Amino acid sequence: MSAPTNDPAPRAGAAPRPLSARSVVLSLLLGADAPELPARELVRLADRFGVGGSTARAALSRMASAGDLRRTEGGYRLGARLLDRQRRQDEAVRPRTRAWDGDWELVVVTASGRGPAERADLRARLTSLRLAELREGVWLRPANLRRPLPAGLARVAEPGRCRPDRPAADLAALLWPLDAWADTARELLGHVGRAGTPAGRLAAFAAVVRHLLADPVLPAPLLPDDWPGPALREAYTRYRREQSRRPGAGDAPA
Repeated sequence: MSAPTNDPAPRAGAAPRPLSARSVVLSLLLGADAPELPARELVRLADRFGVGGSTARAALSRMASAGDLRRTEGGYRLGARLLDRQRRQDEAVRPRTRAWDGDWELVVVTASGRGPAERADLRARLTSLRLAELREGVWLRPANLRRPLPAGLARVAEPGRCRPDRPAADLAALLWPLDAWADTARELLGHVGRAGTPAGRLAAFAAVVRHLLADPVLPAPLLPDDWPGPALREAYTRYRREQSRRPGAGDAPA
């Protein structure tokens, strides 16, 4: 999903807040099989989730001016940055994994003399790869994901493999707040079950997708008992399947 929207995150235990007009439009496009919809269809679908026609049209215009969307002959299409976000969202919902042999991915940052913005950008890139920072400049995770590291990463970091001496489950618990992630996931499952309106369900599932982006996708032996990640993914998959059977398919959250 989203990947993060500009809407405030819910307080612990609180239901997700209704999405803004911008986030509703993004959810419609990010959740669509093809990232382009006619303007009339976007306005009609947004109305289903509590966004009036004039508000939706104003949001479309502002997003096109900001470069988030591109106007096309057929309507509106996601811009390049958001197409990458859609890819990351799809990977969050359906991560590609492989059997884990005990190896860990290791990325050591070697570039120096970078400014704060460059450092922050690199941290965000490494986090999006589901790596975690053991100490400044040293990032790692179990090597159980089927995904290559970006080619450009070698210009600023040295990737490799390792087998730390520390027990793997202890290291995973040090690198990721697994209990906190699981608690939030269970709260979101509760909100999903209680949401009774289309707008409320969309907001709940947008929060689900955002939370899945922070799932480290660890091998099962490194996870606490009753890990709720699969249940959260299954709930989202059911919702998206349900929405695809309705007129105006594609209105799944982002």
